[in-house]
Amino acid sequence: MRIFFIICLSLVTYSVNAQVRLLTLDDLDKRVAKGKDTTYVINFWATSCSPCVAELPHFEKLRTENEKKPLKVLLVSLDFKSKLQREVIPFVNNNNIKAEVYLLNEPDQQKYIERIDKKWSGAIPATLFVNKKVRRFYEKEFTAEELKSTLLNLK
Repeated sequence: MRIFFIICLSLVTYSVNAQVRLLTLDDLDKRVAKGKDTTYVINFWATSCSPCVAELPHFEKLRTENEKKPLKVLLVSLDFKSKLQREVIPFVNNNNIKAEVYLLNEPDQQKYIERIDKKWSGAIPATLFVNKKVRRFYEKEFTAEELKSTLLNLK
């Protein structure tokens, strides 16, 4: 019984630390609609994508540099839902990612690709910059400098 309790406690702690939640596109749309003056930088990535993993620290840096500004960095994993506990949460913990991390919970890949951006081929990394006035989508890997300049040029 004691071992069972320890295992349960560690699993709960592990899940709480990871801050990874499931997200549908409807949830994402509602979130963006609520952010009156907020700019959202939404990065689509996967743990198996080397360019995605390489650019994640740039998004984390962008988040920390803009903590006092109306800017939210959302990292949306396109990993399979079955990889949430085994790969995504450990990856987020091991890389000390503090941005909001979600795993996209949509069954039809082609539908969500078209809904995010009609010109998106589905390749990752991909990033959506959106606020009440602007919606720009990029299918590319960003450097830290490119992220900053893209953000500055949104106005």
